[in-house]
Amino acid sequence: MKKYTKADIMTMAKKEEVSYVRLQFSDILGNIKAVEISVSQLSDALDNKIIFDGSSVEGFVRIKEADMSLHPDYDTWVILPFEDSAHGKVARLICDVYTSYGKPFQGDPRYILKKQIRAMNDAGIAHFDVGFEPEFFLFKLDEKGNPVVEPVDDGSYFDLSPIDGAEYVRRDIALELEKMGFVISTAHHEVAPGQEEVNFRFDHVLEACDHLQTFKQVVKVIARKHGYHATFMPKPIAGINGSGMHTNCSISSAEGDNLFYDPKDPLKLSLLCRKFIAGIIKHARGMAALTNPTVNSYKRLIPGYEAPCYVCWSDANRSAMIRIPASRGKGTRAELRHVDGMCNPYLGLAVIIAAGLDGINNIDEKDLVPPVYDNIFSLTRAQRETQGIPNLPENLKDALKEMRSDPLIYQVLGEHAYNKFLAAKDIEWEQFRCLVTDWELKTYLKR
Repeated sequence: MKKYTKADIMTMAKKEEVSYVRLQFSDILGNIKAVEISVSQLSDALDNKIIFDGSSVEGFVRIKEADMSLHPDYDTWVILPFEDSAHGKVARLICDVYTSYGKPFQGDPRYILKKQIRAMNDAGIAHFDVGFEPEFFLFKLDEKGNPVVEPVDDGSYFDLSPIDGAEYVRRDIALELEKMGFVISTAHHEVAPGQEEVNFRFDHVLEACDHLQTFKQVVKVIARKHGYHATFMPKPIAGINGSGMHTNCSISSAEGDNLFYDPKDPLKLSLLCRKFIAGIIKHARGMAALTNPTVNSYKRLIPGYEAPCYVCWSDANRSAMIRIPASRGKGTRAELRHVDGMCNPYLGLAVIIAAGLDGINNIDEKDLVPPVYDNIFSLTRAQRETQGIPNLPENLKDALKEMRSDPLIYQVLGEHAYNKFLAAKDIEWEQFRCLVTDWELKTYLKR
């Protein structure tokens, strides 16, 4: 990552004729928020002098505590090439949120992740590296410009035009991201009609989460420019595969060595890696409300559509929640397959780091979880229980119950974010619970 000073940013803004700056942050649910300023205010913004009303943001503060300030992370400065302006270019800075007393806001998701990174560093781990594989659907718009649940094509894995109707959309997304400094690894049509995947290079965890938020924004903007709607909703259409966001994790030393790799082990996996996996498995149910945070998330986590339903790991088995891809050495990583694109990346990765650290620090070698090689979808509940394989929560209500029963989640989020998140999700579940669906009407109305 580039290291910028205030002088660097002021010089670049002038040289590139930037006229408008977007100061971005994320709310408790992972939605991107922004305070927009003229470039004439950029100097004040870089001195942390921009104030906003925190009481208007989901999961932030009460009205009597409303004034909050934005502290830009200089290293996130980037000019947004997809923003059209006849009056000059638009730039972006990702910010940390501070209280009016000059203290980091305890409910800022980015701050919560930073705290966990410090805990990881204090435990002697230099870098936690993350590579996301976000999937999304492209849907058509109606005559009023509203999205309709109609995929842009009938394509499947790796199809090209004319079957793939969105090849040029993926290409434009990739090109816009590259202009912003992303290293694009692959882009292809996914298994379901209208389903896409664009992957970018892994990075240290904070930068990876920042990149993911930027990625989502670019995908939605470019899709709209082509007359489509992009959604990261996990299961927009019943009966076909949903969209996940496989989250590849590894730990590296200060020198860049992959600490998940051990050439002497039969699976080429270090004890550190196995303990990390054990920690994730231990807390998988408790953190599900954060990794899979919506009512719709659990419509994806059902047998038959490649998404994992059961808490286990394997070095070969794609039905496992955690898979170890074949690459070894620098590429050794744990792929968490259950995470979906509605996850707030800062909160999701904060609890993933904490769970992994718990495994590294507190799980004995004799208590490590063995890999599973059976097709787990074909096992009965009794067979899974015999092997000690629990299932992920089956709905958001169960996930919230598991979250409340896992002390680690409270420890990571802190009182403010923990209570605000649960309150928002309790409301979401209650609204869904009271809803009468089309399925109910079709099934029961004429009985």
